[in-house]
Amino acid sequence: MVKRRSNSSSHSKKVVSAVIAGMMVMGSGTAVFADNASNNTAAQSTAASALFKDVKSGYWAEKHIYKLASQSILLGNNGLFRPNDNVTQQEAVTMAIRFAGLEGKVDKNASVALPANMQVNNYFKPYVALAIQQNLLDKTSENAASDSKQTWGERKASREWITEVLIRALGKESQAAALASKATNFADNGKISAAKRGFVNAALELGLTNGVEGNRFDPQGSVTRAQLATFFSRAEAYNDVKYANTAEGVVTGLSSNKLELYVDGAIRTYALDNSTMYFTSASESKISFADLKPYTKVLVIGSGSKAAYVEVTDAKEQLESVEGTFQKLSPGNILWLETNSTFKPFTYDESTAFLDQNGAKIDPSALVAGSKIVIRQETFTSAKKPVIVQVKSGVVNKNGTGTLQSVDTATKSLVIKNSSGDLESYTWDDSLVVKYQNQLLSPSELKNGAVIKYTVKNNVLETVEVTQSVERTIRGTLYEVGANNATITYKRDGGQLEVKLLAEKPEIFISGIAAPTLSDLNADETNGDQVEITLNPQDQVTKIQVLNRQMEQKKGATVVQYEPKSRVLTLMDANKKPYVVTLDEKTKLSYNASEPTLDGIAPYLTNGRKVNITYLSNRALSIDVIYQYEGKVSSLNLTTKKLTLLGADGQSITLPFNNPVVSVYGKSSGSLSDVKVGTDIAAVLNATQDAIQTIQVKTNVQFELLGVDYANSRVTVKKDGVTSQFYVDKTALKDENGQAITVQDLRAGQLLNVTFNGTEPASVQLVKLTTGEVTAVNSSSTPSITVKTYGGTTETFKLDSSSKIMNDAGSALSITNVSAGNRVEVRKDADGNSVVKVLSVATKAFWKYDSYAKEIYVKRQNVNDANQFPLSPAAYIHQGDTTLTVQSLKENDNIVLYLSNGTIVEIQKQ
Repeated sequence: MVKRRSNSSSHSKKVVSAVIAGMMVMGSGTAVFADNASNNTAAQSTAASALFKDVKSGYWAEKHIYKLASQSILLGNNGLFRPNDNVTQQEAVTMAIRFAGLEGKVDKNASVALPANMQVNNYFKPYVALAIQQNLLDKTSENAASDSKQTWGERKASREWITEVLIRALGKESQAAALASKATNFADNGKISAAKRGFVNAALELGLTNGVEGNRFDPQGSVTRAQLATFFSRAEAYNDVKYANTAEGVVTGLSSNKLELYVDGAIRTYALDNSTMYFTSASESKISFADLKPYTKVLVIGSGSKAAYVEVTDAKEQLESVEGTFQKLSPGNILWLETNSTFKPFTYDESTAFLDQNGAKIDPSALVAGSKIVIRQETFTSAKKPVIVQVKSGVVNKNGTGTLQSVDTATKSLVIKNSSGDLESYTWDDSLVVKYQNQLLSPSELKNGAVIKYTVKNNVLETVEVTQSVERTIRGTLYEVGANNATITYKRDGGQLEVKLLAEKPEIFISGIAAPTLSDLNADETNGDQVEITLNPQDQVTKIQVLNRQMEQKKGATVVQYEPKSRVLTLMDANKKPYVVTLDEKTKLSYNASEPTLDGIAPYLTNGRKVNITYLSNRALSIDVIYQYEGKVSSLNLTTKKLTLLGADGQSITLPFNNPVVSVYGKSSGSLSDVKVGTDIAAVLNATQDAIQTIQVKTNVQFELLGVDYANSRVTVKKDGVTSQFYVDKTALKDENGQAITVQDLRAGQLLNVTFNGTEPASVQLVKLTTGEVTAVNSSSTPSITVKTYGGTTETFKLDSSSKIMNDAGSALSITNVSAGNRVEVRKDADGNSVVKVLSVATKAFWKYDSYAKEIYVKRQNVNDANQFPLSPAAYIHQGDTTLTVQSLKENDNIVLYLSNGTIVEIQKQ
C-alpha cells in the first residue's frame, strides 16, 4: 500500500485525478518538463524571468511552462525547454516528486543503490529512490529485464506506465488487481499490457480517462514535455501543497514596478519588471500589466522580492461602497460621513487614496463640506479599512501632475491624464499662467503629450507648468544664424529675442528651393524671414519653415555684367528683361568647385553665361552656374541637330548639338541611336554653354552587393554573374524608404538599385527583400500574394502586368504556379516592378554542419546528389513555430531545405 503523507506533502487524490484525466482526455496537448541533466551534472535552474528560447510568446502551453518554472518544479537546460521532446521516465518521476512537495526529502548527497535494471542518470537517482520508498513505483516490475536499447531512466514514459504510477499514488492497487482480467472497451485493448490493464480499468472506473481520438487508449504513446507541464499546472487548483515562493492574496498596491499583496494579515511587496508574466486562471493567453487591477485576488510566484509570474484568480474587486455627504475631518484621521440621516466615522490612514471627480489624487484637506463622496472599503479583513474616498460632486481645489491629452483653445478647456492614469477635464480663464523653463507661453503652445504640473482652484485651472515638453512650434522673425550653424536667434511674434540650439541636421523648408540648407535662410535684424520653428522635447530646433517669403526664381538667366568689388550682378531673363541683384556672404553658390566662394565664382560670371538664380528684393539668395540639364527627351532632330528636353518641373528647353559624346552604362562607346524620345538623360554643356557636349543616358541597374571598401567608398557588385566595382563617394545613397544613408550603412548581401548618368553612378538605393511563406494567393483580375515573413509579420503584395514571377533558376512562371506553402522572395527590380521568386525546395537527411565554412552537409540518396549547401547568415531554422539553432540538428534528422541561388535561407525540421 502507498504510505500516506502529512498535509504539507500529500500527493492529493484530487490532483492525481486532474492530472490523469487531463493526460488521457487531452491526448494531443503539450506539456511538461522535469530536468535534463547530462554528463552527470545537475541541470541549472532556468530563471523564470528569462523566457525559454524555444518557447515563443503566445505558445499554447506558455502559461503552464512558466508557472511551473517560476515555482522551480521545472528546471531548464541552457535556457531551453524543448517542449516537443518526449518525457523520459526519470524526468516524469523527478517532476512528480517536486510537484508533491517532496523535494526536501531528496538526499542528493546520499549514496543510492537502485535495482540492477533501473539505471538512471546520477542526477535522478535520489528522486527515483524516493519514489520507490513512497511506493509510486513497483520495484519488482520496474526492475524486470527489458529488451529496450535505452536505460530505464532514459526510456520514454508511456501513457500506460504513467497511469500505473498515478493509480498507485491513489492507493488503488487492490481495485486495479480486481480489474486486471477485464477487457476495456478501447479499440486497441489488445495493445494494453496485461500487467497494466487493471490500472487502466481503475482509471476508467474513477472517471479519469475517456481515451484519445478514435476510441483508443494508445497505451505505448509518449507524453511531451509541454503536455506534462500543462497537466501538473492545471492540477494545482486541487493541490494542498504550499510552495515556498508562491502566495495568493489581494492586490493592495500597484505601480509600474511594484505590487503589494495582502496575505495572511500582512503585506508582501514584490518588484515587477518587463520579464514579469501576467495571466488569468480562466485563460491560457497572456494579459498585460494594464489588465492587472487593485483589490483583485492574484497568485504571485517570485524569487525573493521579485515577481516572476502573476495570475489573476478572481477579477472581482474585494471592495464595498458607502455613499453619503462629507461633513468634516477630525483629529486622528477620522472622516465624518452623513448617510441616511446618520453620521458615521471612518478612520483612514496614509495609504487611503483620496480622489476628485476625475479620479485624480487630492489631499484630504481639499474635501469641501457638502460634497457628495463615495467610500470604498476593503472586504478581506475585519477592519474594513477605507481604501478609496472619491468625490462624486463638489468643489475641487488641488495640485497635480500629469500628461496633456488634448487642448481646445476655442472652448478654453483641456484634458489631462493624471499620475494615476485617469483622465481629468478642466477649463481656464484669462488669468491662466502657462510656463516652460521660466518662459511664459500661450495656451495655444501647449502640445499633447507634454508632462505638466498644474493647480486647480474652485474647479478652474489656475496654473500650468510644462516640466517635460514634446515637439512644439513657435512663430517669429529670423534674426541670426549663429557661428558654426549651432544656434539661431529669432524674435517671437509679440515677444523678445530668443536663442535656441539647433538639433543635428534640422529640416529646412523654403518654397521654391528643392533642398534648402541653413545658408538659404535670410537672417536679418530688419528683413529676416518670417519662420515657424519646431522644437523637440530638449528645446532644440528640429525644423524651420519659412513663411510667405516673396522670393523670385529665374532659370536660364543670362549674365550681362558682374562687378566683383561691389558684388553687383546684372542679368537678363528669358524675355530680355534686365534686373540687378547683389551677392553677399550668405548667397548660396554652385559652380565647378567643392568649396565655392565669392572670389571663386567671379571668373564664371562673364557676359553671356547662363545661370539659375533665386533672389529676394535685390539680394541674391542662390546662384547656380549651369553645366547640364536633366530630363526626358521629347524630340531629337538629327537634321537640325537640336534636342528638346522636358524637365521634372514641366519646362522644356531646346539645345543644339554637333557631334556629342554619348555615354551609356554597359557600352564602351555609345551613339545617338541610343538616344530616343522618352529616354532620360543628362545633357552636359560645352564651355560656352551654347551646345550639348556630352549626352549621359540614365540607366537603372540592380546589383548584388559583394563587398564594400569603406575607406575609399568603393563597392564591389555582381549582376548576371559579372563582377564590377565603382566609387560612391559622390553618389546619393538612400535606404529602402528613400532616407539618406552613408557608405557605412552598406553591407555585403544587400541588393542595390543604381541609377547611372552614362557610366557614372548618380544614386544608389537599397532594395527591400521580403522572404517567407505564401499564405494566400489571389489570382483574380487584381492578383496578389500574401507572405508570412520569417519575422512573423504578414504582408500582401499586389501584382500587375509588369510584375515578374520566376523560379529559382530564373524561368518565368505565372501566378497559377504559386500556391500556399511555397517559399518566396519578393523585391522590386531596377525599374520599380515587383519580382516574385519561388524558392527551390529539397527534402534531405541532415549529416553535419561546418561552422567554419558556414555550410550544411546532407546525406546523398544517390551518387549524383548535391550534399553541400552554404547557409545564409539570416537563415530561419525551425520545427513548427519553434525556432532552432543549427547546432541543435542531429545526424539523420529529416529536414526540408529552401534555397535561393543555391544558398539555404530556411531549414524546416520534420
